[in-house]
Amino acid sequence: MGAPDSATRGAFPAVAVIDGEGVMIGWTRAAEELTGYPAADILGLPVTTLLPPGGTVPDRGPGEGDTRAGLVELRRRDGGVIVVRAEIAPLDTARAGESWLVSAIPAADDLSGGTGSLLEALISHFPVAMAIWDRDLRCVWLNAAADYLEAVFPHYHLGRSLSDPIPGVDTGAAQDAMRRVLADGTPMIDREARWVSPDGREERTLSTSLFRLEGLDGQPLGVCSLALDISHSSARDRLALLREASVRIGSTLDIRKTAQELADLAVPILADYVTVDLSEATLPDTEPLQRLAATEASIPVFRRAGVASVHDGVPESLWPLGEAVFVPPGSPFTEVLAARRPHFEAVLDTSPSSWLARDPDRARIIHGTGMHTLIIVPLEARGDILGVAVFVRNANPAPFTRDDLVLAEELVARAALSLDNARRYTRERTTALALQRDLLPRELCGGTAVEVASRYLPSGVREGVGGDWYDVIRLPGARIALVVGDVTGHGINAAATMGRLRTAVRTLSYLELPPDELLAHLDRLVAEDACGDLDVTGATCLYAIYDAATRRCTMAAAGHPPPAVVSPAGEVTFPQLPSGTPIGLGLGTFESHDLHLAAGTVLALYTDGLIETRQADLDAGMSRLGTALAGAVRLPTLESLCSAVVGTIVGDGPAEDDIALLMARTRA
Repeated sequence: MGAPDSATRGAFPAVAVIDGEGVMIGWTRAAEELTGYPAADILGLPVTTLLPPGGTVPDRGPGEGDTRAGLVELRRRDGGVIVVRAEIAPLDTARAGESWLVSAIPAADDLSGGTGSLLEALISHFPVAMAIWDRDLRCVWLNAAADYLEAVFPHYHLGRSLSDPIPGVDTGAAQDAMRRVLADGTPMIDREARWVSPDGREERTLSTSLFRLEGLDGQPLGVCSLALDISHSSARDRLALLREASVRIGSTLDIRKTAQELADLAVPILADYVTVDLSEATLPDTEPLQRLAATEASIPVFRRAGVASVHDGVPESLWPLGEAVFVPPGSPFTEVLAARRPHFEAVLDTSPSSWLARDPDRARIIHGTGMHTLIIVPLEARGDILGVAVFVRNANPAPFTRDDLVLAEELVARAALSLDNARRYTRERTTALALQRDLLPRELCGGTAVEVASRYLPSGVREGVGGDWYDVIRLPGARIALVVGDVTGHGINAAATMGRLRTAVRTLSYLELPPDELLAHLDRLVAEDACGDLDVTGATCLYAIYDAATRRCTMAAAGHPPPAVVSPAGEVTFPQLPSGTPIGLGLGTFESHDLHLAAGTVLALYTDGLIETRQADLDAGMSRLGTALAGAVRLPTLESLCSAVVGTIVGDGPAEDDIALLMARTRA
């Protein structure tokens, strides 16, 4: 069996400690993985145990500080033989006395890349700060990279303990981590730590790893630490960009905002200039591109939905946000749409024979702003092409690489799904809103009985349009029926169900049933609907009949909040109606309640979206409604009163839920 590969073994060399007699006294987990020998089976044995017959190790050198290296054959516990590059360097600790630090790595993985010493490469060339700490957490060995980081971590100093107090330096977390490694032997890999200079002008990010060195007695001899300065790591920046993209892109179901989020995120980490251009189908509320003039060299294909640049004023952009974007036939833009594959030019071809010869406006901008490298990625989601994202560099002299292309594709893929979700949401919301507005009464007439006014506000939340509705139905005599209801759910189904429920109420009202009987018939009709035409579960409704001849108002509720009654003097009350059960449960427990309404009395029927919020319950909302009505009751018209109430309660922000408000004022 061969040695485990580098992915299994990890990024660290196998390290052992040998005393002056050539006996193993220290062993790391990487050494166990390389050789197959656990520490318990190898400690105390001579180093020749690991050598095949006739095998040799590099001379350790006579002088202190000498380092020797060479290729040797190493015998694993399973009998297999591998070639390793072994390094030996002197190590002097108070506990082990004169000893040697041995590092080994398979020759195929030798990071020095040839005949140079692996240990020398680790010490002198790699930007990895290496240090060894004894059981008292005192530094007993370190390399040049650790010396370089002493300004960041002053305890990188021979003989200095982590417990030594240094003003402004807190090593509590480092001490805790090292003691855990000493206690259980489990390495700590790639722990990120952030350092800020005392004056706040400099910041470093370090990736640190710790592993334990074990002694002959089975107790830990110390800890080896490795620290890498990743403050300016492009890979780290790219991972951070992808993490941020997961959080920021698609934070709302707004198409244009999502497009702009993609552009903003990619500048400047990936590109100096980014545009996001979307098709007409993705932006349904814009002027059709077909109406715009096209030429043989320029066709309106997209609209600009997002743009960002490292330069103020975005001098690279020919078109501002919202404007149509023209492209020439046979350009990379049309090729990307046709092939559904990205276009990549590490060095942008601006020669007279390129496609830019047919696009002088773009050529002028490219030459004028120094664009020299280009990526175009199609925005594709669920089989549909939504547009293209364009990435350009002009301030950064480095050309795009294939890694940059992979990052751009990942960002665009995430944005495309969010854009498609926003597009589908917008389309369904627009359809549902149009359906609901068509199903609600267009003109309300209270006849000689009442003056009426209404308001409907769709919610601003993601769930979309709901099933709130209202109606005014003229009955024989001087009577009028006032209705308000709320269907559970949102979207097209809720709007359609609302329309069918409103039609059912209007049909039943012509039977001239008392409110409680009408609600009972409606409840039974919905509960027994075998064909599923009325898909209602838990809809609420308030039905009231006002007789102008007797000034008597009879009402009943099916799980709906009571109306507000405003007397001619401005006093606001909420009658205590039997609440009843919601429509569709088939229980039919409804009771009518009678009121006498003087001339000039205002009756306000509403859905719970007007009074209920995430921060306040129905009682608090009814109190706010009463205050709003009392403050606006002297307004000259019912329309102005309706607007004032909604403005006071909702304000300028979007409503959390759909709101339906129906007001009626009794005539003299």
